Amino acid sequence: MTEFKNKTAFITGGASGIGLEIARSLALRGTNIMLADINESELANAKSDLAKTGRQIETVVCDVADEAAVRAAAAATEAAFGNVHFLVNNAGVAIGGQAGSVNLDDWRWIVDINLMGVAYGVEIFTPLIKASGGGHIVNVASMAGHWASPGMSPYNATKFAVVGYSEGIRHELAPHKIGVSILCPAWVKTDIHRSAFGRPSGGADESDPQFETMSKVIDSGLDPKLVAEWTADSIAANRLYIFTHPEMRVAIDGRRDLIQADYEACDAHFTAASDT
Repeated sequence: MTEFKNKTAFITGGASGIGLEIARSLALRGTNIMLADINESELANAKSDLAKTGRQIETVVCDVADEAAVRAAAAATEAAFGNVHFLVNNAGVAIGGQAGSVNLDDWRWIVDINLMGVAYGVEIFTPLIKASGGGHIVNVASMAGHWASPGMSPYNATKFAVVGYSEGIRHELAPHKIGVSILCPAWVKTDIHRSAFGRPSGGADESDPQFETMSKVIDSGLDPKLVAEWTADSIAANRLYIFTHPEMRVAIDGRRDLIQADYEACDAHFTAASDT
């Protein structure tokens, strides 16, 4: 069972939404927090809010797509706390689009943040966690990392990548007393749909019907506080997958059925071939 008291957590995308609530949940369990986010004013508000927990709360402005910025954030964390035990790679963005029509600069943008941001965090913070005696890493993926929906292929691609990457490093880091979990939420009440305003090809159009529909779905999503509490419980239990929406199990079952059906076809083909 993971201990939280007097440990240190570094959390990206920590100024709002899931990141902020995970920070709150960990702080209430006795963890000191370094919040990282690209939005300086929201970081200041988050620090003031979390100060009520009585834990040491520090902040650092950090663009997770910038390796140098992540290294600087790691150095700031060491300087402030002397160690780090928990890493939560939460920062992320979302864009969609049909195949053949997605701007390639937008592709690079989402990969740099959603995938490379996670990789930078893991590669830079893992030695620090090892030196602190072990701990836990949470990489925030999505149900979109298990089940692909039309029109969201760039987002799906990055989240599937995070799932695969995390599964691999869980095996690698276990001998070093570092657990790895993959947070896989569906719709949560956050501002992720607004992240598209920062894409290189130009911001999203709020009057676009697709944007309006997405906004309504997300605004009716799960309270991030519930996601955060379950995440903290799952860190303590060293769960690999942290699922948050029981109703989405049908998506996992559907994917499994498709894989199983094609494996049965594979078995039949190669069994027949070996008999000839």
